Amino acid sequence: MVQVRPFCGIRPKAELASQVACLPYDVLNSAEAKELAHDNPYSFFHIDKAEIDLPAELSPYDVQVYQKAAANLQNWLNKGWLVKEDRPLLYLYELTMNGRSQTGLVATTSIDDYSTGKIKKHEFTRPEKEVDRINHIKACDANTSPIFLSYRDKTDIQELIANWQNQEQPVYDFTSYHEVRHRVWLINEPAIIEKLTTAFIEVPALYIADGHHRTESAVKVGLEKRAQGKQSPESDYFLSILFPESQLAIWEYNRVLQVPLPADFFTLLESNFHVKQSGVKKPVAKGQIQMYLDHTWYTLTIKDVAIPEDTVGRLDVSILQKQVFEKIFGIMDIRTDKRIDFIGGIRGPEELERLVDSGQWNLAFSMYPTQMHDLLAVADAGEIMPPKSTWFEPKLLSGLFLHDLETD
Repeated sequence: MVQVRPFCGIRPKAELASQVACLPYDVLNSAEAKELAHDNPYSFFHIDKAEIDLPAELSPYDVQVYQKAAANLQNWLNKGWLVKEDRPLLYLYELTMNGRSQTGLVATTSIDDYSTGKIKKHEFTRPEKEVDRINHIKACDANTSPIFLSYRDKTDIQELIANWQNQEQPVYDFTSYHEVRHRVWLINEPAIIEKLTTAFIEVPALYIADGHHRTESAVKVGLEKRAQGKQSPESDYFLSILFPESQLAIWEYNRVLQVPLPADFFTLLESNFHVKQSGVKKPVAKGQIQMYLDHTWYTLTIKDVAIPEDTVGRLDVSILQKQVFEKIFGIMDIRTDKRIDFIGGIRGPEELERLVDSGQWNLAFSMYPTQMHDLLAVADAGEIMPPKSTWFEPKLLSGLFLHDLETD
């Protein structure tokens, strides 16, 4: 039921892969990207965040940034740092972190499958972020960052992938950020490509794990090119990496606030939570939230009366949002309110302590991770999770695969 296609990938020469590969453009700011790319002309940040090569006072959304990205991409192709395959292939991308591995199939997926709901989402997108990637895709005439998709496990797909990994040698094998090992295989056997693409016809749906803005932007570019009569066979598809549900791990997405505390703050909390000073920094089960205030950790256990029946409302992040952020602090839109910020679980509860102890924020909440079955259930119901409900690790690195739209 879903379309998965091979493509003529653009990718780094093997000896440059570890220097090219970088974190996704949207997990760090321009200054951090510039620092990471310092003294590394091969860093993909020069394409994905090309503002690092321009004056600091220039907006990262200025037209010159997108022009620079396109120029850098063409320059890298001319120099042979990036090379385009001469025939359509599939790829395998394995990431291993802390002894745990996940392997995704690198392919292109259909803009029509997204438009018809076969590629399902669980988050809203912000227009200004869409415009950024739309401009980037148009300027480069390429998908430069993959979409992180998932699907419910299918035995024949997993067997084909595992057999190929066991029988063939990877073309890339290196360790990068957070000591994550990255390995890539080419699938260049037509019979195996055919078996894999055919097997996905029986997969009822794909799910966006990470990359909602990239997906929305890629689809809008493809539809615009189609409407203008400028499409190619490639512009009807976008770059994706597909992982089976069972291999993925969602990390917690924690919250910090800078808010005045009402005098009866703990009394208000006890309406919906059992509150206990515990010293525990991370929840051990769904329904628990750890709170850090005045150098002290508290365990908030959600009372049954506060748990709704609906799929979205019963999530821990939803209950915290409704019963604490909205009712106590009047924070109604966590995407725009400056009194709240979000900290990925990879940084640990120690980062929450540091931020609160420094006085930058005065209250922190350490969450139990949303589970994959919750994400799929929300997407299947056509519902939307609260912003910043999921944090996936390890991150898929950018620069290892690009998809040429072939319309320019």
